[in-house]
Amino acid sequence: MKAMILAAGKGTRVRPITHTIPKPLIPILQKPVMEFLLELLRQHGFDQIMVNVSHLAEEIENYFRDGQRFGVHIGYSFEGRIEDGELIGDALGSAGGIRRIQDFSPFFDDTFVVLCGDALIDLDLTAAIKWHREKGAIATVITKSVPREVVSSYGVVVTDGENRILSFQEKPAVEEALSTEINTGIYIFEPEVIDFIPPGQKYDIGSELFPELVAKKAPFYAMNMEFEWVDIGKVPDYWHAIRGVLSREIKNVAIPGIEVKPGIYTGLNVSVDWDKVDITGPVYIGAMTRIEDGAKIIGPTMIGPNCWICSGATVDNSVIFEYSRLGAGVRLVDKLVFGRYCVDKTGAAIDVQAAALDWLITDARQIPTDDTLSKRMAINDLLNSEDV
Repeated sequence: MKAMILAAGKGTRVRPITHTIPKPLIPILQKPVMEFLLELLRQHGFDQIMVNVSHLAEEIENYFRDGQRFGVHIGYSFEGRIEDGELIGDALGSAGGIRRIQDFSPFFDDTFVVLCGDALIDLDLTAAIKWHREKGAIATVITKSVPREVVSSYGVVVTDGENRILSFQEKPAVEEALSTEINTGIYIFEPEVIDFIPPGQKYDIGSELFPELVAKKAPFYAMNMEFEWVDIGKVPDYWHAIRGVLSREIKNVAIPGIEVKPGIYTGLNVSVDWDKVDITGPVYIGAMTRIEDGAKIIGPTMIGPNCWICSGATVDNSVIFEYSRLGAGVRLVDKLVFGRYCVDKTGAAIDVQAAALDWLITDARQIPTDDTLSKRMAINDLLNSEDV
């Protein structure tokens, strides 16, 4: 069976992470989110998977390659061009990407599934396909019910008594929402739906293809299902996803590593004296990370591999990416640290280099000199003095 994963977006709402990591490779405790999607597809018999790529395309292709080690076959459709020897992404939109693949050579010849490459899902695709075919649908949107007070964060789907789609509302005000069913970005299509997509141009599934299907009165349905769905569309979503996995609220993602103490998981060769640090789970600490004596870590917290947490540092309810060094006395609460950026849970980012705070957060591979250490300790003493 055939499927498509949408992976061409720039991920602007997940910056700064997506400056160097494409959205499908964003790690959920060291495992890319798209890898979870491949596992789900394989479990339900989808073994031929097309992936459209654009932004940082080579990163996705180099990781997943032909899909052999994931038990599937993967092909890539690059959307962009080369300028001065450099790949320039130029995405065609979610629907335009489907049309490009089909125009190249008719790939979609039977019922197929389309998934967004930036969500964790645990969905019975087999049951969804069966329902879609029984309805005689040309297209089916998998929807999920949410509390009315949060509908303004989603695309709302309005249906009749037979589940036929009548209209959509994009992030409506709570008082204006006509439904509490939301679009999850999971679609089931028949090949005939591609005839509704104009060739050779940018075209979006949600804002252009779906209104066209409604206008043409095509057999277009919504299937409301109960399943685990964690969208990682924005930085706060990612922060909540990591927190959910560590707290066991998200059931379909296992915490990797070895449980060295209740709720404390580590990768290989972590350098820490457990009697001289204050750690409250749930916490994951990646391989080859150093935790100095006197550090304090409060879960849910993820600290990536090859990090260095200095004495007196506090990490509370935060996500720290690999190769981060947190200086002595640093206190991070509800923060995400990625490279030179420190981001709060609302998504507001600080460039620590531009803000001259890189003595607090830096690259663990950059060994500080004695002179640098002395200056940092003096600044830290000043900041923590009673006179400041």
